[in-house]
Amino acid sequence: MNTPLWQPSPERIARAQLSAFRAQVNATHGLALADYPALYAWSIAEPAAFWEAVWDFGGVIGERGARTLVEAGRMPGAQWFPDASLNFAENLLRRRDEAEAIVFRGEDRAASRLSHAELYAAVSQCAQWLREAGVGEGDRVVAMLPNLPETVIAMLAATSLGAIWSSCSPDFGVAGVLDRFGQIEPKVLIGCAGYFYNGKAHSTLDKLAAIRAELPSVVRVLVVGYAEPQAEVSVIADAERFDTALARFAAGEIAFNRGPFDRPLYIMFSSGTTGVPKCIVHGAGGTLLQHLKEHQLHTDVRPDERVFYFTTCGWMMWNWLVSALAAEATLLLYDGSPFLLHGRVLFDYAEQERMHVFGTSAKFIDGCAKLGLVPRDSHDLSSVRAILSTGSPLLPESFDYVYREVKGDVQLSSISGGTDIVSCFALGNPVLPVWRGELQCRGLGLAVEVWNDAGVAVREEKGELVCTAPFPCMPLCFWNDTDGAKYRAAYFETFPGVWCHGDYVELTAHDGLIIYGRSDAVLNPGGVRIGTAEIYRQVERLPEVTESLVIGQDWAGDVRVVLFVQLREGITLDEALRERIRRQIRANTTPRHVPAKIVQVSDIPRTKSGKIVELAVRNIVHGRPVKNLEALANPEALKLYAGLGELGEE
Repeated sequence: MNTPLWQPSPERIARAQLSAFRAQVNATHGLALADYPALYAWSIAEPAAFWEAVWDFGGVIGERGARTLVEAGRMPGAQWFPDASLNFAENLLRRRDEAEAIVFRGEDRAASRLSHAELYAAVSQCAQWLREAGVGEGDRVVAMLPNLPETVIAMLAATSLGAIWSSCSPDFGVAGVLDRFGQIEPKVLIGCAGYFYNGKAHSTLDKLAAIRAELPSVVRVLVVGYAEPQAEVSVIADAERFDTALARFAAGEIAFNRGPFDRPLYIMFSSGTTGVPKCIVHGAGGTLLQHLKEHQLHTDVRPDERVFYFTTCGWMMWNWLVSALAAEATLLLYDGSPFLLHGRVLFDYAEQERMHVFGTSAKFIDGCAKLGLVPRDSHDLSSVRAILSTGSPLLPESFDYVYREVKGDVQLSSISGGTDIVSCFALGNPVLPVWRGELQCRGLGLAVEVWNDAGVAVREEKGELVCTAPFPCMPLCFWNDTDGAKYRAAYFETFPGVWCHGDYVELTAHDGLIIYGRSDAVLNPGGVRIGTAEIYRQVERLPEVTESLVIGQDWAGDVRVVLFVQLREGITLDEALRERIRRQIRANTTPRHVPAKIVQVSDIPRTKSGKIVELAVRNIVHGRPVKNLEALANPEALKLYAGLGELGEE
């Protein structure tokens, strides 16, 4: 395609905050940066000056200190703002007026609103409760909650004290939650009695009780009623209702605990490809600066704008969304099925609440297209100026659908980064055009390149997404990785001293990116990252199964989970056993983990060191060649996976 799908008007470019930021940089440093490519090049060449400019433009509350970047040549090992002092929650609670801070919808069952003043008051009360429970700096507060206002309140309360926050969604099974929270020894557990999904209420009180029983470090439990407001919380040891707990305290000034730039803020979890999920620790300052940059400069979020992202609290997009409070925006929260009311529910929300930024997944956009929805005719979307999509690559056909059937004059930004950086490497840009199938640009301050297998930077050629210089939102560490070996292996093993992200991408002639998928074995059905080990741990508990192997199969523009099982001698896979496998996985992980196909095989290919080889099987299933056959102990087993008729069926 020789013409862009969308081009910002000169007026829109002139009023963009990105343009104001570029003008501020030019004035401060005596420069004449004429456009985004020039600004991007400067941000890479002068990282200290760039991130100082982000601090100033974003109005960060705190002391910046004298030094910006120490050990700049080390990756990992560089230090950002080593003399700074700040508090993450203080920056998100900078407003205390009566304008709306949070609007909430729980499917078509629940709704609420909070002003900035009400949010501040609730955080004050929750912080007092946490302090009474003994929570202080460095303690872990964990939550198994829907995307509720109470979740935002609890996170801000915990981080106001200098505690570390971690969360997951209530559809996780007990084992999945314990695989995560059990590693980090939380002091306080917050959960819900029930939640809504697809028009039904789901009770979680028994699950919460089972989780509490297996977390000996927990001293207090808070329970949000939500879908079961009258639930009896006394069945859980040390539990109290969220609303009654907060009501015991009078709202007042919050004593924000300021700390170092690199003080731990969030623990997020990898998808557990080779074992229990890795616990990725993110810092307060790096997360704040990166999110301010992405919201204000790349998404053009302004005070009082209404920002929505469809997400659960187990996905980093929740953390990303909540940070829009630092840009003084209104959060539009939604919890439940995005396809309720025949796919209308989110567009209803956009129309009724005059949404400015509509964030969703590539799978949702594809689903709307398959349902034949034409929102531009059925809804007034005049307020929506930007649509963001992530979770998986947005197909070129989905770009076409948005501009044809959703809205013609909209900035459609496919964005990509991940849990590892709790933000984006490539994303939108309000002053650049949108090209079909492409992410608009690389993020400011991130030295992103595409390298081939030889470690040479390439353009208009597929390769690995790398970042060649330090950046503030790099993880601080992995929890319980005392010597940093797991951390270095995760990102710096492929190209020593260079961050290798594990995405297979192409840098285009427009300086945008095309993402072709993960270059490792992580599954990605519907844009949800799933580690194979999470499935193996459940399947192989069944006595009939001796071993299993799982892959993601490209299917209908998405990825579906395919599970291969090797069974005990004399056992044949039938529908009853398939259903037992599905139930085992669903009960202990999430519905997304349940395979679309389960196939019996007589052998599982493995390396000489005994590791099973998901990527080799995935290549065989897709008709692609397999590299390094000499590394396999039983390469003949790969023939069992070629040309399987079952994998050509729905």
